[in-house]
Amino acid sequence: MSDLITTQSIGAVVEIVLNRPDKRNALTWPMLLALEAGLDSAEKTPGVRAVVVRGEGRGFSAGIDLQAFANLADIFGENWRGNMLSVTGAFQRIVTRLERSPLPTIALVHGYALGLGLELALACDFRLAAAGARLSLPEARLGLIPDVGGTTRLTRLVGPARAKEMILTGKMIEAEQAAQWGLVNVVVPMDELRAKGEALIADLIQCAPLAVTFGKRVIDGLADIDSGLQLEAWAQSQLIQTEDFTTGVQAAMMKTTPEWKGK
Repeated sequence: MSDLITTQSIGAVVEIVLNRPDKRNALTWPMLLALEAGLDSAEKTPGVRAVVVRGEGRGFSAGIDLQAFANLADIFGENWRGNMLSVTGAFQRIVTRLERSPLPTIALVHGYALGLGLELALACDFRLAAAGARLSLPEARLGLIPDVGGTTRLTRLVGPARAKEMILTGKMIEAEQAAQWGLVNVVVPMDELRAKGEALIADLIQCAPLAVTFGKRVIDGLADIDSGLQLEAWAQSQLIQTEDFTTGVQAAMMKTTPEWKGK
């Protein structure tokens, strides 16, 4: 497993840690594969009752590493932009593993959770946030949409109007506002975040494991997540080939204002 993703067992809990603090825990494909391996290991370990996902350093995750776009050709082939349905499907599959896990999953969010980082948190069953944490799905500012479950899961949590406010503007919201919207379960001071997670896990452990697993399946089954993921993949397969996408990524890397052409 990559040392950019570390795991540790603490009693009945497995922690999966995004461990790239010098890059604000920006995510790459190898990191997602390592995260999946950590989740697989947790699910196969007797006695584990919950999985915690958190980030080292100043924040949870700044999202996908923009430099990683240059490496996608090595992973998915030179024509990866023309095969975006498969690429998006691969990313979605790993992130959705958090949602489909028989174990309850808890994201401890501090500092920032942006783009793919927030999509990871959205796929968890619970999101506990430190005061002052900032959350955003800024993909529209790159000429894209959140396509790894972000559009679908955010809408399920906060409703269409607020989801549009975040996704169509790419705006940042504070954790306190996110709690009011139902995007995070609770906001606590940073020095109380780990303890709050431990208290939640203690409550979960009081309940029968199979009851927790089946309760999670029934609740998640009420929403048509699969159709939403398919729509996300279709939209991204169109957007990834636009001139605006290239312009947006270049502007983000150069920290300039993009000049959109709508094509």
